[in-house]
Amino acid sequence: MHSSHRGGEPVAVGDGSLAAARVVRPAVPSARTPVTVHAPDPITREGALVQLRRNPDIEIRSETDTRPGTVTMVVRDALDEDVLARLRRVVRADGGRAVLVVGALREAELLDVIECGVGAVVWRNEATEHRLAQAVFAAARGEGDLPADLLGRLIDQVGVLHRVSTGRSGAPAGGLSPREVDVLRLIADGRDTVEIAVKLAYSERTVKNVVHGLTTRLHLRNRAHAVAYAMREGYI
Repeated sequence: MHSSHRGGEPVAVGDGSLAAARVVRPAVPSARTPVTVHAPDPITREGALVQLRRNPDIEIRSETDTRPGTVTMVVRDALDEDVLARLRRVVRADGGRAVLVVGALREAELLDVIECGVGAVVWRNEATEHRLAQAVFAAARGEGDLPADLLGRLIDQVGVLHRVSTGRSGAPAGGLSPREVDVLRLIADGRDTVEIAVKLAYSERTVKNVVHGLTTRLHLRNRAHAVAYAMREGYI
């Protein structure tokens, strides 16, 4: 690796490491930012920890530390229900912030991640010391930090929601029924089908039918899309 100078400031080039460049700092100087890392295996976790420990403004905490204000970094190759459940728990139950470091995200999964309350996403192949620290500090401030390509995809999906909300989808004027609103509100709270059925005293089949019915009628792609529609229209 070698470095060049831009405006008198050293900028790392070559292998992408920022060891020779400036250290990323929080926007507002304060106590060190507490971070815990969850990964599928010890090697992956240690790799993330090595990157994070290089920043003096980051304090590494144990995986079981769930105190409010802690930023939890979840590292995975792909998204699944276990990852989504962990992200929801971190943000909603523990009162923390979350950073998702992931290998790939399908378009339908993007709203799932946003719906969980995750504002900072990093591609695994871009997970340098600089990029991870940047995401951690953004999450700690409650701000969004998405890769440019993901941001573009999110904007496209918002456009779809807008077309649905303005009636171009052919949705009935009546909108959502009270039962549909009840189900969507619980989905927004992170409840799964079994939990919703117990809460509302419905069968699991009824819950699935309600979701299928409204997504089909309103031309929505999945549960997260339905929740986003309901929020935009003021139902929840």
